[in-house]
Amino acid sequence: MAFAPMGPEASFFDALDRHRASLLAMVKRGAGETPAGATRVASSSEVLTAIENIIQDIIKSLARNEVPAFTIDNRSSWENIMFDDSVGLRMIPQCTTRKIRSDSPKSVKKFALILKVLSMIYKLIQSDTYATKRDIYYTDSQLFGNQAAVDSAIDDISCMLKVPRRSLHVLSTSKGLIAGNLRYMEEDGTRVQCTCSATATAVPTNIQGMQHLITDAKFLLIVEKDATFQRLLDDNFCSRMSPCIMVTGKGVPDLNTRLLVKKLWDTFHIPVFTLVDADPYGIEIMCIYKYGSMVSTEKRVCSPVSTHTVHSLGGLLTGLVRQGFPECPREMVISSRASLCLSGVSPALSISSNLTDEMRCVQESMSFEAHNLTIPTIRWLGLLPSDIQRLNIPKDSLIPLTKHDQMKLDSILKRPYITYQPLWKKELEMMADSKMKAEIQALTLLSSDYLSRVYLPNKLRFGGWI
Repeated sequence: MAFAPMGPEASFFDALDRHRASLLAMVKRGAGETPAGATRVASSSEVLTAIENIIQDIIKSLARNEVPAFTIDNRSSWENIMFDDSVGLRMIPQCTTRKIRSDSPKSVKKFALILKVLSMIYKLIQSDTYATKRDIYYTDSQLFGNQAAVDSAIDDISCMLKVPRRSLHVLSTSKGLIAGNLRYMEEDGTRVQCTCSATATAVPTNIQGMQHLITDAKFLLIVEKDATFQRLLDDNFCSRMSPCIMVTGKGVPDLNTRLLVKKLWDTFHIPVFTLVDADPYGIEIMCIYKYGSMVSTEKRVCSPVSTHTVHSLGGLLTGLVRQGFPECPREMVISSRASLCLSGVSPALSISSNLTDEMRCVQESMSFEAHNLTIPTIRWLGLLPSDIQRLNIPKDSLIPLTKHDQMKLDSILKRPYITYQPLWKKELEMMADSKMKAEIQALTLLSSDYLSRVYLPNKLRFGGWI
């Protein structure tokens, strides 16, 4: 297949070709191996059965006058995470769990959210239809409260069922962009041809549905920031380095962007490089693509447990039993009175406007699905802290590390995978010693197009990655 435009002469890519040869040899050595504890794409019938089993366990608990609860692997602790050089961060086989109980004011809302989303997923799979996370939120915004609550519930369900999110028929709205030497067909038959022009293509919503991917690309470049991505397109970098592919997740990558990059690696096994700021948060983003994410937290005040939440529990179970699980005995159908018992909250307490807790809203890691998302073969192309010194970037363009930067840097240095990356560790220690960071835009002080015409081409030609 011919793609326009033409890039450098063939000899320019000698270092890249040697690198790809080593990657292909590594892939061949590992062929047929399945990562331990890997989740897999489950069939619709398997997911439906798993959901039915969970609901039946809840119903049986109620019949025995026991408190229903969801048991979910604890993804927010490093104790449950191990580093596998071939996969990245993944959960250990026998990890600790946490319970989301229905008898506590602190967890009853979470219980109701998971139950609600489970019922929606069940119907989506039954009807072989898909919905975005945003669609799910708007079905009952009063119950969910915010989009983050929906996102967290979906990740909990995926972990609880031990299936990737795409098996749940729930899609994410993509924010990433792709450009360069690639064409493919979407699930509905739409043919897409990415280009090297200033107008990039949005990352598809359904990565699993992408078919007939074709490329001649010599490499894939992941660009941390949208502004840098657009500047490279404006400078015709993609055309001059053709054939290549560029992707940006516009900062911290969404799930679809990570799935796309993983799909491109699995399909073509071309070298994958990252271009990030020489600061702790740019390095963190690179680590997410390469090894996976752990945890980020923020504090917020949770909303009160409302009567809407309490009644939703009973209504959801009643609907699930009557409509989704006709094989369940009629005596197990939940009454409206039982719905309050399920919540473990008295009616007076449930409508109290004073019921607020300061709690941690945790964005859980996706380490339980690491093998579907991570690419341990990714290499760091730039901006390296050593490049700042080597290129004599003016000191007045550097930025002092903040207290949060230093904490993030210390955290990264303590992670298990840094032991396997001595060159990365050396770069991080160099940043820590200098107490300075730099954005990619600092290269413009050397010349306005230094990044696209000098820095990146030389790195790619002479193997300047680690």
